[in-house]
Amino acid sequence: MTEEPGTDDHAIHRRFAVGLNNQVYDGIAALGPDSSPLDQERVLYAAYASTYHWLQIGDEANHARGEYLIAKAALAVGRTDVALHHALRCLGLVDAHPEVMADWDRPFAYEVVARALAANGDEAGARRALDEVERLTALVADPEDRAVIEDSLGEPPWFGLR
Repeated sequence: MTEEPGTDDHAIHRRFAVGLNNQVYDGIAALGPDSSPLDQERVLYAAYASTYHWLQIGDEANHARGEYLIAKAALAVGRTDVALHHALRCLGLVDAHPEVMADWDRPFAYEVVARALAANGDEAGARRALDEVERLTALVADPEDRAVIEDSLGEPPWFGLR
């Protein structure tokens, strides 16, 4: 069930989706070797919660981006199996619904797939995905969007891939 724009429920879902999304990235940045299991769980659960709220108001692009967020959070907390599942789900949604995706959705999907494959020990698959990221990034029309992808590619972890 998707809430209609302009309703109170739509506004509430949007507020939580955006706020939780931002909390996930802040939480990932704050994680360190001394982070407690509870801090790690909070990051992962916030990613799931953000995605839930996007599912209430968004389209397949929002869903794919939520799957990306969950995969990134799962990688940050060492849940590589969970990360791979959601990374592949992200890529599947991007490929299945190109009509609602931005030109930067595919490179980001391949980026998280590459990381998840590397984290799960599939170096050959990870290298193929990384090659695809680089190919697709060159096709992104807006230089600012392309720079965001390139900046993301420069950030760890790459699990031995880079």
